Amino acid sequence: MVIEKAPDINITKVTPLKQVKKDLQFDFFGTPLGFNIDHNIKDARFYPKNQNGIISFFGALASSDYDNLIHSIEKIFNEMQLNDWGVYQLITKLSKQIYAKPDEEKLFRWFLLNKLSYDVKVGLVRSHVVLLENTQQVVYSTPRYKIDGVYYYAVDHYNNKERLGRLYTYDKKYPDADKKFDFSMGKTPKLVENIQDKKLSFRNQGNTISLDLKINKNLIDFMGTYPQVDYDVYFNAALDDALYNQLAKELKKEINGKKASYGLNFVLRFVQKSFQYQRDDEQFGKDKVMFAEETLFYDRSDCEDRAILFAKLVKKLFNYGVVGVKYKDHMSTALAVPVSGDSVKVGAKRYVVADPTYINANMGKSMPKYRNIQPESFIRLK
Repeated sequence: MVIEKAPDINITKVTPLKQVKKDLQFDFFGTPLGFNIDHNIKDARFYPKNQNGIISFFGALASSDYDNLIHSIEKIFNEMQLNDWGVYQLITKLSKQIYAKPDEEKLFRWFLLNKLSYDVKVGLVRSHVVLLENTQQVVYSTPRYKIDGVYYYAVDHYNNKERLGRLYTYDKKYPDADKKFDFSMGKTPKLVENIQDKKLSFRNQGNTISLDLKINKNLIDFMGTYPQVDYDVYFNAALDDALYNQLAKELKKEINGKKASYGLNFVLRFVQKSFQYQRDDEQFGKDKVMFAEETLFYDRSDCEDRAILFAKLVKKLFNYGVVGVKYKDHMSTALAVPVSGDSVKVGAKRYVVADPTYINANMGKSMPKYRNIQPESFIRLK
């Protein structure tokens, strides 16, 4: 098979949303937003600090003119293509602009999220408010509580080493608030551009290959707020069109008109050699799985980050079947291509190993340590 030139993706430049003067304005990952807030919302107070205080606070909000605010929020997250995590971030930022006290801003978040049909519960720990979210995916390094057979995560306390302790939940459920938070990112959010230049280079067959990219730092900042969730979210997240278009254009200069095996190994070499290797705890001080855009932005990455980037490039550039291959302490990929060498079975189908962390290894070559080890799981790209 010979690689043919693929059409570029049309890119629409994102411009700031037009804003009429509002009484509350703030910046949301580079995008200026504004809202009008009813005085009954501003005046709501959490007192006494028990379940009666929760009832009182909710009642004050319910008697306010909140419909216009809900409409404004819905309009913004539709225009900005925000996924559930984007909505959560938007409402968190909005709430913190209104209330100085953490308990009150959390109760306001709970109210708004319930009104938007999300299944969020509220609890008290030592008389302070804790929000509990019902999520589609596992949220790692996060306290969770089983309520009526369902796990709820205290997402605000992600990666917090301090134990929450005994939690008392408020047992009232808002009607129709049954939507689980889904961390999937089927579309990248439309954020105002804050472009930063990124130069990548690597050696291949005696030549130095250089790629110049322009990356929207606002998008990187948004992705940086993610807690660690299931690998499926990262492998199947949308890749920013503008960034992919640049990268594809640069890579196609080297692979167009050549055999698919050459092209696949070239892209594999790009991911293997364009970044320094560094473990998450050394770079970020915690476990962090990076989206493909983050791997391109940062100078350092680890095996799972490279596997995600390579898998996405294979899928988009070549449209071959590809899976993430998860071992206990390593992540690789495998491709549905007719190439000899080391392979894994996914169901009844043979996939050829391609390891983005095994420097200078071509398709079909596993790290010796993992050659005879059965992977723990596979992550399928949709």
